[in-house]
Amino acid sequence: MLRRAARGEPEDREEFARLYEPAVRAYLRARWKGDLWIQDVDDVVQNVFLACFGENGVLARADADRPGGFRAFLYGVVRNKALDWERRSSRVRVRSLEAAGGAEDYEADQESLGAAFDRAWARAVLQEAVLRQEELARARDEAARSRVELLRLRFNDGLPIREIAKRWGVERDHLHHEYARARRDYQKALAEVVAYHHPEATPAEVQRECRRLAEPFR
Repeated sequence: MLRRAARGEPEDREEFARLYEPAVRAYLRARWKGDLWIQDVDDVVQNVFLACFGENGVLARADADRPGGFRAFLYGVVRNKALDWERRSSRVRVRSLEAAGGAEDYEADQESLGAAFDRAWARAVLQEAVLRQEELARARDEAARSRVELLRLRFNDGLPIREIAKRWGVERDHLHHEYARARRDYQKALAEVVAYHHPEATPAEVQRECRRLAEPFR
């Protein structure tokens, strides 16, 4: 999806924005919490995606081999756009800080800003893996497509296996077997997505990153 978005495919650019906007927005809200600039978050989010998709946009120039992979790339774009906005609004910033009776260092707590970004980033990568599993299933067979729907009913709708088996008119044991296969399909898709974001990572490192991303949502 990232490759197609970089080439300018409209649907993939829309999907890219839908997946990664929460991470961009989370960083900006954490950075400007309690500041007048919080009202400018929408404008800066738009600037980030314009930078990604514009002519010779940064997405097309993304270096997949850079340390930290695509996560580090997108984080850098968001941070730079926030800094640009602050520099252009420097006089407003000075007035607002003087009115508040002090100064504030927006770069001082990068750890908390990174944590806010990473929580939303993890959700985006996990959702990207769902899309990858759906893509792989469409290219396979009806059974693979049914396993995607099984995971959706189990996790999105919260239905127990026994209820899904009843709805589908299949044996519960058979559906438990398909559920295990569906989870393996998803883990394979997630590993592909993580490996794309971290092309320098070994297979063992990819698996560790998969577990790290999923841990907060277990």
